[in-house]
Amino acid sequence: MAKVATVLGLMSGTSMDGIDMALLRTDGDLFADRLDAGFVPYPEDVRAQLRAVLGKSADNAAGQVAAAAKIVTELHIKACLDFLAKTPEKPDLVGFHGQTIFHDPANARTWQLGDGQALADALGIDVVYDFRKNDMAAGGQGAPLLPLYHRALIQKAGIQGPACILNLGGVGNITWVDGDNVIACDTGPANALIDDWMLAQTGLPMDTDGAKAFAGTPDMARVNEWLAHPFFKQPAPKSLDRNAFAHCKVDGMSLADGAATLAAFTADSVLAALKLMPAMPQTLAVAGGGRHNRAIMARLNAALRTVAADTLGWPGDTMEAEGFAYLAQRSVLGLPLSLPTTTGCKLPTTGGKLAKTSR
Repeated sequence: MAKVATVLGLMSGTSMDGIDMALLRTDGDLFADRLDAGFVPYPEDVRAQLRAVLGKSADNAAGQVAAAAKIVTELHIKACLDFLAKTPEKPDLVGFHGQTIFHDPANARTWQLGDGQALADALGIDVVYDFRKNDMAAGGQGAPLLPLYHRALIQKAGIQGPACILNLGGVGNITWVDGDNVIACDTGPANALIDDWMLAQTGLPMDTDGAKAFAGTPDMARVNEWLAHPFFKQPAPKSLDRNAFAHCKVDGMSLADGAATLAAFTADSVLAALKLMPAMPQTLAVAGGGRHNRAIMARLNAALRTVAADTLGWPGDTMEAEGFAYLAQRSVLGLPLSLPTTTGCKLPTTGGKLAKTSR
């Protein structure tokens, strides 16, 4: 594999909203040139199928999990074929994250749905997949995995002093960078609990722009009780399953107040993580769907200055897909995907499996 390659990155996150795609020309180091990007939403029946297998594995729900894995693979194949039919440059490689259905770092177990070999055969392109397990085998948490890409973005932009990239997907995660030093961790729930609350109460998949949360009043006694959980005092690195805080309920509250309480929990968990870093960031760039939630962002901005990743020229919606394109290239070059300070692995660790195309 040449040092510089054109790589298609694919990401379906814990919000389970669909497939993000990003075409990147990269050397897996500091060079990353954006070529194209796209998004294909999951149909609602697929989202329901994925929600039904959250926390399950082939050990306890083999048929359900296999069916969900098949549909995830098929949807990724179709999304890629449609994308590649329109994009100007065929990739040399694909980075395929798959759909996480559970993440159990304490027992070194993680499960991402999707068949990397089937994708490689369908596309006629080599595919790197199964990014997390090698890190876990090396003593790491298996997440978050994008800090080295975040560091590359910050360094390439010439941002001085401590800087952070915060991703607010289903789960929140943060990367703290100062020069070559990088520290990372999951912060707590981000959109997952709010999305689940909205779905249960209204049938809608999200609180669009945080409108309900922004109109409500948070129950801070409840938020502070949740923040007393030992996770929020544990230093980085650390990671979470999507449903790790599903016990944090707002049942009995109004729709707006429940959304406001969960949004405050998200924001305050980010602030708790920042307090554990060596210094507060001079720049906090926010990516992921949660950056559109006005209640979350207002609470963060009351404590420190944030900027949307997009204002720095970084795509807030497809940054993770870009990151897995970048990691795929690092994988084939044998470079580390994680560090002791980003996941807790014993040594800088490479990872990913390479599915060679049969064509």
